[in-house]
Amino acid sequence: MVKDDCASNTIPLPNVSSKTMTKVIEYWKKHFELEETDELKTFDKNFLKVHLSELCDLIIAANYLDDKELLDALLIEPEEICQAYNIKYVKKRSNE
Repeated sequence: MVKDDCASNTIPLPNVSSKTMTKVIEYWKKHFELEETDELKTFDKNFLKVHLSELCDLIIAANYLDDKELLDALLIEPEEICQAYNIKYVKKRSNE
């Protein structure tokens, strides 16, 4: 239940940083504004072009927030990396 003074308070999300939550909200806004269009596909493709550590943070946030659509989209990138490259490359990239 929402209290009247909730706008002045914060909602604790212990597993999600403010930077990561900002990215999640950006994703939600685009998916709310745009329907299945080429522009949305381009946005999704560009959205996934982040450093591996940021991608991991986004995956954790999507899982914590129980956003299956976002989680599915985010898991495509690591899957493709693992399929395309050998384990040494993946380990090297994760340590960048």
